[in-house]
Amino acid sequence: MPAPLRICFVASEVAPLAKTGGLADVSGALPRFLHSSNHDVRLFMPMYSSIDLRPLEVHPVNFLHDLPLELGPHRFRFSVFTARMPRSPLMIYLVRCPALYDRPGIYSGGADEHLRFLLLTRAAIESCQRMGFSPQIFHCNDWHTALAPLFLRSIYAWDRLFAATRTILTIHNVGYQGIFSAAAASDLSLGPHGHLLHQDDLRHGRINSLKHGIIYADVVTTVSPTYAREICTEQFGMGLETTLRMRPGGVIGILNGVDYGEWNPETDRFIPYRFSAQDLAGKERTKQHLLQTFGIDLRPRTPLLGIVSRMTAQKGFDLLFDVLPRILRERPLKAVILGSGESRYEEFFTRLQHLFPAQVVYHRGYHEELAHLIEAASDMFLMPSLYEPCGLNQMYSLKYGTVPIVRRTGGLADAVQLYDSDTGEGTGIVFNDYNPEGVAWALNAAIDLYQKRAVWTRIMRNGMAQDFSWEKHGAHYVELYQRTIAK
Repeated sequence: MPAPLRICFVASEVAPLAKTGGLADVSGALPRFLHSSNHDVRLFMPMYSSIDLRPLEVHPVNFLHDLPLELGPHRFRFSVFTARMPRSPLMIYLVRCPALYDRPGIYSGGADEHLRFLLLTRAAIESCQRMGFSPQIFHCNDWHTALAPLFLRSIYAWDRLFAATRTILTIHNVGYQGIFSAAAASDLSLGPHGHLLHQDDLRHGRINSLKHGIIYADVVTTVSPTYAREICTEQFGMGLETTLRMRPGGVIGILNGVDYGEWNPETDRFIPYRFSAQDLAGKERTKQHLLQTFGIDLRPRTPLLGIVSRMTAQKGFDLLFDVLPRILRERPLKAVILGSGESRYEEFFTRLQHLFPAQVVYHRGYHEELAHLIEAASDMFLMPSLYEPCGLNQMYSLKYGTVPIVRRTGGLADAVQLYDSDTGEGTGIVFNDYNPEGVAWALNAAIDLYQKRAVWTRIMRNGMAQDFSWEKHGAHYVELYQRTIAK
């Protein structure tokens, strides 16, 4: 058996403590998997004031108390606390700095946003120093911690504790890059290493945090193989495609895993009737429960469409403005939608509920129990994304026998296979072109297949047989860590 690895894992959000998207899910699940596999993982995140600490036993780390940290002209003090991760023996390290983290939400969008995550990154490194912890892998995530590889190569290069440390940057969404003004270059405290900053960007008055991570990390990964290819193109690279293509080792795509301890119809604590691929009766009963709860028409053999999503342009809802009302008028279909975001999408789904009160329910916001209930009760689940680095709901849907309807992009393309009526293989409905005609075809195809009970059951069971567990996908990270260290 290979020797246990020493890993420092740093992220701006970790589920279930603080979450806005898939970054938090990975940052919660992957370190838990690594710890359960006997690796020494030190997981760091900010101690936001918005975190509900009541269920946790939080303890101060005595030798990491009230430590000074200078970020250029700015002087801060931070302390580190530990708590046990929910449903895991893994300890998480919470970096407390009230001046930066005592705010209403996770992200503030303020002028000092870069300072908030510079402090997180530096605090993680300096905590390792004081612990005497020599990580073989320093795993940073998205722009918030992407400057760690540069810091380890410059201002911390003197410390032999990090002499063998290799850095991995995971890009969860290349659209968020952490760009701030070149006038704040001194906040990085690079001193004589300032020449390592991207000079063309400096001349244009900006510093791009994610770009520096791409340049200086030993390995760059992203959250699905298809997205790894997509972000190296002009269409999806968000201006970083050239930098990504220049990397000698390329970009490695590893599909995210799913926490089946949380998302499993056989054990789900949020659903009234549990079920499995062998016994699907509980799924139909859960569907009836949901329909009765919201007063939706109970006509038989009418499929229920689920949507659980952030309401942003990335998610493809522009395609539905004309298509979904038409299908609701012309075809047998009901829909339950959960999510919030841009007002134009919230207004569209609100209007849809008013137009079709017997067929549509829209719940604005996010509700964990309802999200599970929609996954379990729905017959089909719609994700028509413009782009999708990984996506998790399509994998949740497969586990719950809820047939995904997705566009062929990113992790949706990697996780869902178009059903083939000739072979009986496939797990969902996949459309290619990002236009209303494409999503209309997909929805109509799904409704048609739903009327063929034996065929639909076959697609459901095909999906339920898929394995997206962290035991499987986390092993790819361990192999990558081992290869990176060996180099």
